[in-house]
Amino acid sequence: MNITSRRAKQVTATLAALTVIGTVSGCSTDADVVSQNLSKAADQFEIGRRVVFINNVTGTYELTIEGLCNIVTEENQLEVTCKAAGGEYKKHFLGLNETTTYVVEQLEGANVSADHYRVIFKPEVIVPDIDRP
Repeated sequence: MNITSRRAKQVTATLAALTVIGTVSGCSTDADVVSQNLSKAADQFEIGRRVVFINNVTGTYELTIEGLCNIVTEENQLEVTCKAAGGEYKKHFLGLNETTTYVVEQLEGANVSADHYRVIFKPEVIVPDIDRP
């Protein structure tokens, strides 16, 4: 066996080993898959949630939002976007600081897969709708 052939086999063996390591370390638990699928369902306004904004000093609820809502945490604020009746959408911005916090509760169970990641493809996002006067 010549040096080039031996080197090629070493490189192939190394790549195969890295592939196996990457595959094994990339495995997700059922909980990881379910969690990601629940988040995607909520992003698609399929899961009812209750968002409660709490004053930590007084212990009182400042605001409660219920419905098909998506949440995004930004620096010092929580953005809550909800699907309202009639297909309309509402967006709420809640300020976060040392005296306020929030809790998000999923109102009902959701049937999502523990075996397969959910993929959402929307061709209308790729080909935009151009408004013409």
